[in-house]
Amino acid sequence: MKAMALAAGKGTRLFPLTGETPKPMAPVVDRPIIEHIFDLLARHGIEEVYANVHYLADELLRAYGEHSRINGMEIHLSREERLLGTAGGVKRLEDHFEETFVVISGDALTDIDLGELVAFHREKGALATIALRRVFDTSEFGVVEVDEEGNILGFQEKPKPEEAISTLANTGIYVFEPEVLDYIPEDTFYDFAKDVFPKLLEAEERFVGYQGNFYWSDIGTLQAYREAQYDVLSGKVRVNIPGRKINGTLWVGEDAQIHPTAKLEGYVVVGKDAVIGRGVTLSGDVTVGSDCWIRPNATIKSSILLPGSSVGEGAYLEDCIVGYGYDVRAGETIRGGALIRAAR
Repeated sequence: MKAMALAAGKGTRLFPLTGETPKPMAPVVDRPIIEHIFDLLARHGIEEVYANVHYLADELLRAYGEHSRINGMEIHLSREERLLGTAGGVKRLEDHFEETFVVISGDALTDIDLGELVAFHREKGALATIALRRVFDTSEFGVVEVDEEGNILGFQEKPKPEEAISTLANTGIYVFEPEVLDYIPEDTFYDFAKDVFPKLLEAEERFVGYQGNFYWSDIGTLQAYREAQYDVLSGKVRVNIPGRKINGTLWVGEDAQIHPTAKLEGYVVVGKDAVIGRGVTLSGDVTVGSDCWIRPNATIKSSILLPGSSVGEGAYLEDCIVGYGYDVRAGETIRGGALIRAAR
């Protein structure tokens, strides 16, 4: 089976982090989000995946090239010169999808059982199936109304909770038959939720919603990004965490150095080649990315350090996201927010 990973968007709600990296490349526990998606697809027997890239496309192409293999799965990245939307991006590559296929966001975190989703789709004899997940705040999501048989009845885009027709969010994870692409015009900006799905309802196509017990986060805000980090480390979502696991709450990457006097409490990931200095304290849920350097007596609580960043001696960080290559000065105290290097 083949899949399409949508990776062209700008991820504007995750700014300023996405000012320097495309959202699919934003690390969760020191691995890009899209690599967690690639792992998920390969684990469920997907043999070939296509991904469209547009915003900061060169970053993704440098990381994976136009063609590569992960866990035996072929990966093809295709540059989208002009944004075509979720549906338009798939339509552009329609020649590759001759049979039932999966579409999934390349910038969301999930551990959905794709085998179960596809089996549900086939059991229902559907043209299109949407994976749905209950949410508390509908104002951040498109919600879907279904009947007892799972047939989709209607959609509502980001309604206020008191006005919502449903609390089932569209996760952006779909199973399609190739014929669904007939509903999408060529070379046109087109969206599945806004443009294609209303047409399927109007045409009375077999169109269903799948509800399963799986983790899903669209990582749409900096707060959601931090929460996804904790959810992985605390075991709420089944993904691979790089490094050697120690004592159940510590993962240490290859050639990382941790001074014996460092104090590590809570869930901590120390990436490859990172250096944790004398008297450093890491507490809460902390990811220290690859090639990071934490100098002596620094304290870091519930924060994410992206690869190549550093923290000066005696500095204090809490609830922070430290961007690629950012240097926190010695003795600084910073609480909250995302720190990135100024444009040069």
